[in-house]
Amino acid sequence: MQHFDLIIVGGGLAGASLAVALRNSRLRIALVETRPPQRPDGWDARIYAISPANAEFLDGIGVWKHLDPARVAPISAMQVRGDAGGSLEFSAFQTGVPDLGTILESSLMACELWESLKRQANLQLFVGQRPAALEFREEAALLRLEDGQVLAAPLLVGADGRDSWVRESAGLSAINSHYGEKGVVANFSTEKNHRNIAWQWFRDDGVLAWLPLPGNRISIVWSTPDEAADALCALPAEAFAQRVAEAGGHVLGALELITPPAAFPLRLMRVPEIVAPRLALVGDAGHGIHPLSGHGINLGFQDARELADRLLAAGPWEDIGQLRFLQGYQRARREEIHLLQTTTDTLRRLFASPSPLLRPLRNLGLGLTDRLPVVKSFLVRYALGAI
Repeated sequence: MQHFDLIIVGGGLAGASLAVALRNSRLRIALVETRPPQRPDGWDARIYAISPANAEFLDGIGVWKHLDPARVAPISAMQVRGDAGGSLEFSAFQTGVPDLGTILESSLMACELWESLKRQANLQLFVGQRPAALEFREEAALLRLEDGQVLAAPLLVGADGRDSWVRESAGLSAINSHYGEKGVVANFSTEKNHRNIAWQWFRDDGVLAWLPLPGNRISIVWSTPDEAADALCALPAEAFAQRVAEAGGHVLGALELITPPAAFPLRLMRVPEIVAPRLALVGDAGHGIHPLSGHGINLGFQDARELADRLLAAGPWEDIGQLRFLQGYQRARREEIHLLQTTTDTLRRLFASPSPLLRPLRNLGLGLTDRLPVVKSFLVRYALGAI
């Protein structure tokens, strides 16, 4: 049996950032990950919009400065369009911030985090290992790996994604609401300069977002019913590019596909309790939201930041695995997670409704919000983590 102060199961963005945030702590950390990240040959189709608050977090743990600036694009403005003429515009300049967020590839962040992990003195990596059994005793959590190794620690963190093995093994319930939709992602080169503007359309067939990439490139996320998503992915490259360009009103001219489309199922996932004695969940293991807000990984980074801050502040005499200690982390994260889950789910259902009565009302709401600078500023600053 190998003894640690903390075991993290899952080395994705949330789990890896938690470990790196604890690089200067007194804690002895074990991180278990089956498949470490790898950089694709071209552009990664999995793109995230990182809020300024989380860019600050990544900078504080020494990762942001190592990101290749040629693969990073700031968002200077955002244009939102309803399905019946409603519109809403956000501008970094008008809001008084340098930018509204930063677009970059998932694998770029993941690989930089792992470079930090490899140099971390208080961390032992268990790479290529799968967890086999989990036991919670009064004084420690015990994790047995498939190769027979047994790890023990006062606290185990589950950071192993939406289908979390840790969450299931611990008996923590997850309430899933399937949308009957998939998110179609792909990258394109554009005829016109995007000027670092992000676009989002609420359409009859779903929600389409165009996110600026460096140069004349964009990444898209099209949340659409399952059959429509499958049909989009089955189109030849040229026809798919034309379909996406038409859906966006050709605002950037002609599009050319540079990464093949991929689709993933969408669901809302609520986890009533993200802590238990000797256990805490971070990232997608503890929540899932619709991608229309772009906040999925931002929530995960804030989970990691909050838990790391509490572990760093704990005295050497404190038992970091006690439920009383972990409930402070849960209380701190519950409001933001619930608010964003509820807001994105309500927006998605509101715009997905075929009711002819709702269409003018929801578009009127967009227009009214656009005419109220104080409300707009509040919404943007909340999204950016500035309030």
